[in-house]
Amino acid sequence: MLLNLILGARLLLQYSGDDTGGVLGAMAFIYLILLVFYIWVGWKIFVKAGKPGWAVIIPFYNIYVLLEIVGRPGWWLILFLIPFVNIIIGIIIYVDLAKAFGKGTGFALGLIFLGFIFFPILAFGSAKYVGPVAAK
Repeated sequence: MLLNLILGARLLLQYSGDDTGGVLGAMAFIYLILLVFYIWVGWKIFVKAGKPGWAVIIPFYNIYVLLEIVGRPGWWLILFLIPFVNIIIGIIIYVDLAKAFGKGTGFALGLIFLGFIFFPILAFGSAKYVGPVAAK
């Protein structure tokens, strides 16, 4: 799979006659690398919580599984479809996710504002899943 990704990136980076083709190809390659990395991060978080890792790549189901991990009811998935309400619900879910892995409010703020750093820390760090906290 990695070889196919590299060969595909090589095709994306080929010169197309002007500079924009190479820049767009490089941006597409970087995007693909980040996409694969964050799927891996989500997979690791789900597996740490005892859920199937493949659930991270299924739209809407991944949110439902995340709600199960933090202990919120499944009908909250509907709240993610309401503009502006989804932002508040997302913040609540991130706070609950930090607590579900034994982390505090400071780590939850890191997930909210610097998620590109704190989600990999949660996935690959020593944090252990302590169970759904919202259900308590």
